[in-house]
This record gives sequence, structure tokens and C-alpha cells, in this order.
Amino acid sequence: MIRLIASDLDGTLLRNGAQALSPEVFELLPALRKKGIHFVAASGRQYANIRRLFAPLQDEISYVAENGSLCMHEGKMVASGQIDRDLANEIILEARCQPDCSLLYSSPEKCYVEKGNDRLYDHIKNHVHYDVELADDLTQLDALCLKVAICNFDGADRSFGYFREKYQDRIKIVTSGNIWFDFIAPNADKGTGLAAIASALEIRPEECMTFGDQYNDIEMLAFTPNSYAMDTCAKGVERYAAHQTSSVEEVIRTLL
Repeated sequence: MIRLIASDLDGTLLRNGAQALSPEVFELLPALRKKGIHFVAASGRQYANIRRLFAPLQDEISYVAENGSLCMHEGKMVASGQIDRDLANEIILEARCQPDCSLLYSSPEKCYVEKGNDRLYDHIKNHVHYDVELADDLTQLDALCLKVAICNFDGADRSFGYFREKYQDRIKIVTSGNIWFDFIAPNADKGTGLAAIASALEIRPEECMTFGDQYNDIEMLAFTPNSYAMDTCAKGVERYAAHQTSSVEEVIRTLL
């Protein structure tokens, strides 16, 4: 019996670059709730941003935000991860030296983009709709660092290999969509966050169902035997899932 469903957003519930959930999602979530099935939104996105996406149902679900670096259940933080500031600053300085790499610094309250990066600031504020603030220098921020993300508008794969080779022994690095890859604490991932929420609800892994499409989803997909990779997933992600699908909503309807 399925008692919990966790889904990635971009590329999974949000297809083809969409920035709003389909009306069907808002019909399915109350139906799941009536059947005693809890829903978890699991994303590399900012917590406040995910809550806005799910309004007016934002208080009826749980959240694995920032790729597991901030996990919220019933308004309380149940799991989190922070990046060592010296390492975060090293990554920031390295990214400044690489072509076409734009930086995003995530804290629990908001994210930051350096002044002068007008394209990224516009994308984050007006397209993705994050709570974002301009900073003179990301290495001088006082805010806790949940995540450092690099955006390459020409494709994350153009830069990801370089940073993975340089830093993979010191920090977790995951792709998070077509133009993003994230640096997160070694103890943070969507699977760990989901496990914390499932534990709080006394739900076993075999009572969960998960959906994802990128390498930041693999721990969540591996958490349960009832996992689905999207048919458009990044190459190799399907190996971590038991099934593939073209539609999260279609699979959910089979439970109702």
C-alpha cells in the first residue's frame, strides 16, 4: 500500500521548462490526501519558491528543498546540510575563472547573485521566481551556505565535468536540470531528506513512491522499490528506478 509520494519538479512534474504546475496536480493532491497518501515535493529549488508553486495547498505537503539541504515537515526542519564556508568560497573563486559560469548562493532564507550578473538575476527573479538578493561579493556573505549552484546557459554539461573532477572528493556535486549543477553537503540529498520525512510519519520505504529525472534524484529513486524515472531522464538515471513513465499524473491516477 502506498502511503507517501515524493516527486521532483523540474523535468518531472514541471515538463518542458514549465514554471507552473498543471491544474491536474491541484486536483490530484486533495484526492491523495483523502486516501491517506502524503505528498512530498522534492527539488533543487528554494523552499519559499516551492511553497509558492503549490499554493493554496502549500501547508498540506512536505518539502525536500535545495536538493536535500533543507527538508521541512509540518513547518519544522527535519533534515538539513551546510557547506563549509572555506570550501564554498574556493568554489566561488574557481567558478569566476571559468567561462560561462554564473553563480548562485543559497541560504535558508533567500539566495544571492553577484551584482553585474544581470542575465542570471533576471532569470532567477523573473523566470524562476526565487527570493533573490544582489550581493557585492558572494565570498563575503554572512548567511549560512546550504548550496552553491553554477548555471551555464549553454548547458550544464559544458562545465560540470571540470568541476566534478576537481571537487568530487570533497563535496557532493549533482546535475539539477539542463543548465544547473549544485554543490551540496555530503550528508544532504533527496533520499536522506525523504527518509527523515517518512520516519516522522512512520512510513516504510516500500510504502513510498518516487519520481525523478536527474542525478540529484537517484538517492530518492533508490529509496523505494516503487520508483519511476521519467522517459526524458538524463542518461543512466533510469538504472536507479524500478519503472519509467512519461507522466507522474498518469501513475498517480492509478492509485485513486
